[in-house]
Amino acid sequence: MGGATEGLHGDVLDRLGTAIAAGTIGAGEVLRAEELVARYGVSRTVVREAVRVLESMGLVRSRRRVGTTVAPREQWNVHDPRVIRWRLDGPGRDEQLRSLSELRCGVEPLAAELAADRATPEQCGALVGAVMDMTVHGRSGDLLAYLEADVVFHRTLLAASGNEMVAALGDVVAEVLAGRTRHHLMPSRPEPDAIRLHRDVADAVRSGDPAGAGAAMREILREADAAMRAGVARAPGPRL
Repeated sequence: MGGATEGLHGDVLDRLGTAIAAGTIGAGEVLRAEELVARYGVSRTVVREAVRVLESMGLVRSRRRVGTTVAPREQWNVHDPRVIRWRLDGPGRDEQLRSLSELRCGVEPLAAELAADRATPEQCGALVGAVMDMTVHGRSGDLLAYLEADVVFHRTLLAASGNEMVAALGDVVAEVLAGRTRHHLMPSRPEPDAIRLHRDVADAVRSGDPAGAGAAMREILREADAAMRAGVARAPGPRL
């Protein structure tokens, strides 16, 4: 029973979150429990739990005598991976991608430079292993396996920076990478040059070369941005 309730809560949470992120349910609108129960065909308990999670993300706020209202975007926790996913699924995808790309450009080259000074042998090994996996899956065209290896690489790099604030962005970057694959914004087969650049970062980190690591990471982000722009140009509009 608990698993079924959990599944219903997750479904309602995703549907509400997607609608709010897309602006279908706009800022200031009141969410009435009885209407949500009827709309989604679930219990008040399920609705209450979904709204509680949305409130923890800053998407809604509850006030006495007013009830639960949708909050303006300025109050959202825009670093929450689920908020990122919902925004990528909506009509504001291009704006979200641009914002995330700018964030990555400011953080990941720095992370690479710091990692060249601070990475542990285990982290260096994980970076090299991730690149090897990316090479294998890139050749086979297994995009999901490639994505998994790519996520491991970037999470490891951020953690290897030795800076907890930088490392905490691992989930954000992982969601960006997953969103690119989910929305077909990358080539059907990963570019060999992109994999080579990841190898260059790993090699520079292992050899203690901050400048080389940062430069290679900037090239990765430039290549990724160009690939995403090409993907956006050919991709169909978001389906809500």
